Amino acid sequence: MLCSPMTTHSLEWRVVQNAPSQTPRKATTALPLPSSLRHTRSPAMSLGDFPDDPQPSESDFEKVLSPDGGRVLLSICDFGSPLSGKASKAVELKDESDFEKVMSSDGGLAFLSICGFGSLLSERSARSTFPNLINFRVARLNGFRRVFAHVAPIFFERGIAKPETMEISSLSVEPCEGETLIVTVFEIQRSEIPSFIKREHEFRFLAVLPETLDGKLFTTPAVLCARYSDEEFFQNRCKGSEEIYFQQYGRHNIHKIWRDDVLPCRVYLRHCVSAAKNLSDAAYNNFLDHTFLADRKTSIREYLATTGSGIMEEEPPEALRARYGG
Repeated sequence: MLCSPMTTHSLEWRVVQNAPSQTPRKATTALPLPSSLRHTRSPAMSLGDFPDDPQPSESDFEKVLSPDGGRVLLSICDFGSPLSGKASKAVELKDESDFEKVMSSDGGLAFLSICGFGSLLSERSARSTFPNLINFRVARLNGFRRVFAHVAPIFFERGIAKPETMEISSLSVEPCEGETLIVTVFEIQRSEIPSFIKREHEFRFLAVLPETLDGKLFTTPAVLCARYSDEEFFQNRCKGSEEIYFQQYGRHNIHKIWRDDVLPCRVYLRHCVSAAKNLSDAAYNNFLDHTFLADRKTSIREYLATTGSGIMEEEPPEALRARYGG
């Protein structure tokens, strides 16, 4: 199993051709096209005769150009090959405008697809966060694994963190070749994006393409909350401000977010395992075997059978039973 550092790609590559009123010259690219795209065909349309003529002609590309302010543009989206079982080439969403580029529309309304892998495996939990979500369904995501490897301030605020035993971590995902996750996917409205970004501020937002359980690739990307880094969080989310960092983490005596010496918050782990079990047997077993402690070696199945034994028998605090009830 090969798990590489996080690598992401820009949201799109655009080939820019001179408008007809300008002096004709050869089309130029605003960004270099990845070599993987040169011999790749979409499941919906082929440019050129594959596989006899693997290199399409320029005239083929001109058939799918679109005008924009006096320019003619070709938009290309590269998500790698999720069907290969290898880590797909995820696209990082850095600001709200990026989120809007991966939205879908239905009946005049704009929606954003969200990929759930922990507490959001529970529809009840998802609806407590996104009351107006639609189309809650089960999917598969290739090339990622779950890891309990970052500290969550919300556990301190709700009184369920145990710093004395380092049982303080929440869940994220990271690229890992050969891994497959059973996840949920649902849609939220455009108006809910700002609060989603604010609530999940410690994560890296990735646009990924899940697939159905029978292997059909989604046509619309879903947003996934992935592993970030302390350096990026401080510079990008806190704008380099120690005051902002203190308000979010420092006041809880948290000086490092992403780490390998923490254990899962007990109440939250129980909630996630219960959510997976209530979803399906396949989701339950997938969660146990494809979710790891921060050491990246110990699966949750192993942990619950040893050091973490007894966690599943513990009830959450009365005030949090609805929120963390699976």
